[in-house]
Amino acid sequence: MIIEYPVRLQVYLAKCGVGSRRFCEDLISQGRVMVNNKVIREMGVKVNEDDVVQVDTETVEVIDKTYYIALNKPKGYVCTNYDPNETRYARDLIQIRDKDLLFNVGRLDKDSSGLLLFTNDGDFANKVTHPKFEIEKEYLVHLDKSIDIEDLTRALKGLYIDTDKPYKLKSYEFVPRRKDYIRVTLTEGKNREVRKIFSFLGYEVKSLMRMRIGCILLGNLQSGEFRNLTKKEMDGLIEGKTSLDPRKKFGAALRKEKEEKAKLRAKNKREAFK
Repeated sequence: MIIEYPVRLQVYLAKCGVGSRRFCEDLISQGRVMVNNKVIREMGVKVNEDDVVQVDTETVEVIDKTYYIALNKPKGYVCTNYDPNETRYARDLIQIRDKDLLFNVGRLDKDSSGLLLFTNDGDFANKVTHPKFEIEKEYLVHLDKSIDIEDLTRALKGLYIDTDKPYKLKSYEFVPRRKDYIRVTLTEGKNREVRKIFSFLGYEVKSLMRMRIGCILLGNLQSGEFRNLTKKEMDGLIEGKTSLDPRKKFGAALRKEKEEKAKLRAKNKREAFK
């Protein structure tokens, strides 16, 4: 991994696989990071290649090999890498030699299942999780009763629940013949956002499974299984794609596409005879 020194401390930490840049900034503000045996609490500090950087008194160094992994997290596993009250950690399901270097990209709560990404690349994690990139996350939600369209309309507009920023669905889609199952898409991913939205509207979430992150699909990955992401998936995710396969268009959408192509051909012909 090539780094141009001097580099900002939080960027250096991210490239060491400590976590995303935002997570590393939190570590710095908490006084848990030292440079050359001096505690650093302010942002903007830069480090050079020969500086000694420590997190919680352990020296960290830039990692040469990077990992990008998709896991189908089962219900009952936690995303944190250590909690004295827990015994089942999602990262432990990833059986590779360097698994201790990995951290989860975003979160799924203990009672939820589905697609969860792991990496040791802090820059990649930042691009996937930062709200400004608006990476879509799609969930399959099982509710305790059929949902009212008016409630979904409210959720699309935004609900003020416990912060000054609204909890908001980007879109939704009913599962055929089951109004108690629904697919919802979000872009921010606040803590327990889906559960809070439906609880606020008067519904109980019976189960919650993440099916997609950007263009990456859970697909046929079985519960507890993991796989490496492809370069095509990683590139598509960073580019903000929601699918790697162009979807076929039907009806009005197909007619509109044909009309636009016909107009373009006609325009090109006119310009060719000028």
